[in-house]
Amino acid sequence: MPSPEASAGNSSHMMKTTKRGRPFLKDTLDLFATLIVSLELTTNRQYFRSFPNSFTTDDAARNLASLKFSQSNRGPDPRDPSRIVTTTTTTTFSMTRDMAKAMCQQFMDARLIENAADPGSNLFKERGVYVLTPKGLHVLERFMSKNGINGDHLAHVFSSQPICMKLLHLERRSVDDEIIVSHSAITALFRRFVGRQPNYPPDYLETMDAFQKYHERSKGVGLMDVTEKGAGKTTVVHKHCFAAVTALEWLCDFTSVIGREEAAEMAAQFVRFGLITLVSDKRKNNDSAIIFTVRGAAGGANSSIAQHGEFRCTAKAIYRITEEGRRLARWDLPDGARPSPNSSAANVSSNPRASEDRSVENATTEGANSSDAKIHRRISMTEKLNASYDAEKKGQKESNTDRLRFIMEEPQLRALFRDFLRSNFCEENLSFYLDVQDFKKSFSTTSSAIAANPPPARIGQKATPGQLAMERHHEALIQKAFLSAYLSEVIQSLTGKTFQGHVDLEQANQFNATQLQTMIRLYERIQTHVFRLMATDSVPKFIKTPRFLALKVKLVEEDDGPLADFPLMNTSASTPSVPPGLGSTEEEVGGAYVTISQRAAIQERAAGEQR
Repeated sequence: MPSPEASAGNSSHMMKTTKRGRPFLKDTLDLFATLIVSLELTTNRQYFRSFPNSFTTDDAARNLASLKFSQSNRGPDPRDPSRIVTTTTTTTFSMTRDMAKAMCQQFMDARLIENAADPGSNLFKERGVYVLTPKGLHVLERFMSKNGINGDHLAHVFSSQPICMKLLHLERRSVDDEIIVSHSAITALFRRFVGRQPNYPPDYLETMDAFQKYHERSKGVGLMDVTEKGAGKTTVVHKHCFAAVTALEWLCDFTSVIGREEAAEMAAQFVRFGLITLVSDKRKNNDSAIIFTVRGAAGGANSSIAQHGEFRCTAKAIYRITEEGRRLARWDLPDGARPSPNSSAANVSSNPRASEDRSVENATTEGANSSDAKIHRRISMTEKLNASYDAEKKGQKESNTDRLRFIMEEPQLRALFRDFLRSNFCEENLSFYLDVQDFKKSFSTTSSAIAANPPPARIGQKATPGQLAMERHHEALIQKAFLSAYLSEVIQSLTGKTFQGHVDLEQANQFNATQLQTMIRLYERIQTHVFRLMATDSVPKFIKTPRFLALKVKLVEEDDGPLADFPLMNTSASTPSVPPGLGSTEEEVGGAYVTISQRAAIQERAAGEQR
């Protein structure tokens, strides 16, 4: 139970739980990330094997027993806008060992962690060793970016394990945390589920390393062909089949679905929408079977949407993609082809915080939307990167500015742009721009997470956890404020001391939050000039290079694929969250959106260069 500490006293709050008894998804993800930030992931041994970047049951239970999350927010003083005030909130999570184990079981169900010795196990054990999954690393990266957390102690984890590149989030009701089922949400989920093309695993899959295997899985659920005996001596071959259990695992690994039960409900929706159908279930008569059934409004006369659908969660159940599923997945369209934006496949708002589509909830056939329906389409990759995009309306200068902003947001393009700048001896322009962006974000919100046993108070000082956290945050911000690659000469001229890339206590004490804001204003003026320079000088040359043109073709194909009609958000695009467990009243409603991992893009870029 979290309880924020304040000088006036303490207050306790119970974490909200659903009717199924689990915490709300946002609280689960925030508590998971807070726990991981507080842990030291080291090498642990079990069954005569060593597991790097892992933690034990005892480690998790000990930290969750008293876990402190501190967040410092800086803003103008209401009484004197020229001054900056810092407000630090410390949230403490307290739970017994049994409660901690139950919470870790939720993390396992959500596929955020897995048993290092037995990845197929679904139970959180009393004495076990656990590692983060690619999905867990994606969630952790996003949490750290949103809350301004220094993750240097986790750098080796991000660099040595696969990370989920694109995670599809299905938005939920604020009252009960249930997924909002709409035509647009099921369309997004199914297209991500089946992939741009049928994903038949290659024969040499077992010879691949962990990164390559994960990349293959991320393309879509693994498919196979199933042969059955027909009438007489004939045989029937069913194409594009998959095991029910495989589908559940894939949905838990690559979407915000939390647990196999919720995954089975989404799979049952696929059945209801006529996208998949049961091929066979050869379990024995005495074997138990869990069957999930969902209900909803049926479609029109020519619609494939039924009133109910059921999904069998058994080891022997085999499903296949139907013709309707193939059509919705766009498998048969030529590469680069795309339906008209007026078709129902594009009926999704471009607002990532409210990607809601209620117009498809009526009982009409797909493609028969009324002419007065409000349809919003995300601008495609082709339009954003085309050299003539909006040039006639805005002028070439502003068009390059828009293109540069998009290059900054797309991880693969940004990595390629950095290589281009490096080859032209001006990489420091991009580095400086990004460093200032990071500094501005850290100035607004800085957070940390620690376990129990806070450091001793200084002599003569009554230090609360909030005060100690605020001091640590301020010292870390000072270190970041002096971008050592650019300001070493400035620091030396101010203090008379040689700057070695680290600010000592004497130098740090000379700066307060108001002075840091003045530095930000100065940085922003330089940053604006640097951005304009890159947009007018570097971008026009960059978009003509062969490497850019080749990557553009690849990205355009992905953009026209499963996620084309849904908002994209990188891991740092969201506004800072409130302390975990104390969720705000504003909830995302309806639809789906995608978050992109910057670190995963760097991994993929490095792997591509090695190949």
